[in-house]
Order: sequence, then structure tokens, then C-alpha cells
Amino acid sequence: MKDTSITLFLRDVKNFNASDLLMTRGAPPQLRVNGLLQPLPYPSLTSKNIEQFVDELLSEKQKAVLDSYKSVDFSHEFEETAKFRFNVYYQRGSLAVAGRIIPDEIPSFTELGLPQLLKEFADKPSGLFLVTGPAGSGKSTTLAAMMDYINNRKHLHLITLEDPIEYEHHHIKSLVDQREVGLDVDSFAVALKAVTRQSPDVIMVGELRDLESIALALTIAETGHLVLATLHTRDSIHAISRMVDVFPAGQQEQIYVQLSQVLIGVAAQQLLITRDKSRLLLACEIMRVNSGIQNLIREKKIEQIYSMIQAGQGEGMVTMNESLRELVSLGLIDPDTALAKTTRPKELIQLLEMHEEKKRKKGAKK
Repeated sequence: MKDTSITLFLRDVKNFNASDLLMTRGAPPQLRVNGLLQPLPYPSLTSKNIEQFVDELLSEKQKAVLDSYKSVDFSHEFEETAKFRFNVYYQRGSLAVAGRIIPDEIPSFTELGLPQLLKEFADKPSGLFLVTGPAGSGKSTTLAAMMDYINNRKHLHLITLEDPIEYEHHHIKSLVDQREVGLDVDSFAVALKAVTRQSPDVIMVGELRDLESIALALTIAETGHLVLATLHTRDSIHAISRMVDVFPAGQQEQIYVQLSQVLIGVAAQQLLITRDKSRLLLACEIMRVNSGIQNLIREKKIEQIYSMIQAGQGEGMVTMNESLRELVSLGLIDPDTALAKTTRPKELIQLLEMHEEKKRKKGAKK
């Protein structure tokens, strides 16, 4: 392949309405469109091609991080295309690049298909709210929408801690400061240690990665701040377990108590492709921490929380299986697509069968 500017491929991301660009040695550049990879009509990339692209993208400081850690995260704005979030990493001794496009505008709750209950969590004066899900499930976008909702309604000081900064927030009603790990601060933990001295009302944490950042987030929420954060787990129950399990055994009982006091809710997300392959839809489990769930967390009876979510529809709670069942019932996704995403396939099959039985009985009555 002749020397080609990476902007050519990034333009294709926008033109094909793709979410991601992947570049690795020995294969053509690939776009992810509605969750599926599609190769671009170019020759396979060489190590030299990718090195040239990386040289275009990275600052000297970012190159030093890449040399030290063999991976670097950053964002970059291209005037003719859009803003992108990148990860440059090594595989089999060669560089590879993953880029994700960041829309110019922060999507609204309606555009994202987010449950309206998330607005209630955003209106809370304090506590910890978690958005969980696998990589690429839209967690950062959900947090951005919640911060934008607050920004448009309240006169507060909002601080985001991100790696890297994705959506740009403007000062609307709130004052918004955005700190990027590696540029404005060395790490999430360092940023969280200082954040309470910056007079914040709401703190958004791009990712709770380790014991130190989780411990600091719990303490900050405990001191009367609203903390919105992401965590890499599949569902609400595993989010609680993950936060506790990072601590030594001798501290875990204290963390259960602390978590029961500050956790206000969890949204677990997945994106699924529609039947016609035209777009991705959000399936979302919502747990609201009521007094019953508080007691279960404090008493370490985490396995019983699922039944509380099932029984909590009147409070806006919904299981992932109920969310998937609804998308199937509306004809928006295939049953096989839903079953591939659930951690409780037997229950989902029962829910789908019960819904079909209700439809048959309703049709027979007519």
C-alpha cells in the first residue's frame, strides 16, 4: 500500500456511519458498522503503514507512554472529519490501532433509548450511580447524557475524570471542568484524591479500575457528592461483587456496609443489532437501591438481589431479560440475538414463551 494519511480511513468511518476503525498488520483496515466488522477496499496494511499512521497521531509525550506501557489511550480531533478516541497497542511485536468516533453532539435520553429513571438518579444530591456493561456497550455515552441533563437543569460544578476526554461539555447552567488522565492528571486515583478540594457537586469517573479508585469513589459519595461512574461487569449483581472483591478479605465487611449506604443504582447495558441489521438498540437492566436491596447488600446476600429487581417493576426496575424480551416482542431483534446476550437463557426462553402464550390467548378471545 502506498503511504496514505489516516484521515482517508477516518473519513470512511463517517461516510459509512461506522463506530470504529481497526488497523492491524496483514489485513485491510476494518470498520465496525452496527457491531459487525467490514473490511475497507484497500490492500492489507504493513507494519510500516501503521507506524506512519501512529506517527501522525501521537505527541512526543504519548509516544513515551506507548514505549513504556506498550499501549496508549488518547483522543484526537480532525477538522475535516470528527473527533476520535484511540488506543494504540502492540500485537505480535507490531503496532495496531483501534479508533472510535465521538459524535459532535451529546445524544439525548430519547435518542439513546435510555430509561427515564436515569434522570431521577441524575437528580440525586449525593450517592454512587454505576453504569456497567461490556466494552463498546455505550457506557461513556450514557454518562455523558446524564451529565448533559444535569448541565441543562442545574447551577452546579460538574467535574469529569476521563481517559481520554470524549464528549465535550460546554458551560450551560453548570460549570463543567473536564480532566484527562495523562494530560491534566496522572491517574484516576490521583484525580479522585484531589477532587473534593475543587468544590464539586457532581463527579463523573470514566472508569473505576482498581481498589484505590473504588475506595475513593465510595468515600466521595459518602461525603455528600453525586458520583457517576462506569464499571466493566455484565450486570448489577456482579457490579456489587466486583467492587467488594477488589478489597482484602479483612476489609470486605466494611465495604458491604459502605456500599449499602452510598449506592443509589446500577444500569447494566448491552447493544444489540436490529433484525434488519440497520442499527444498534439498547437493552438495559436497572436496579434502584431501595431499603430491601440496602439490607441485602449490608447482609452480604447478593444472590437475592436479582429477585428484588424482578419484583421492583413498580419502582422502575427491570432485569436484562425483561429488557431483551421486550425488544424481541416488539419485533426489533431476533430471539437468537437476545439469547446470545443473556446470562440467564432458560429464564429468557420462559419469558418469551409466556409472552407468546398471552398473545395467542388474546387473539383467541377476539
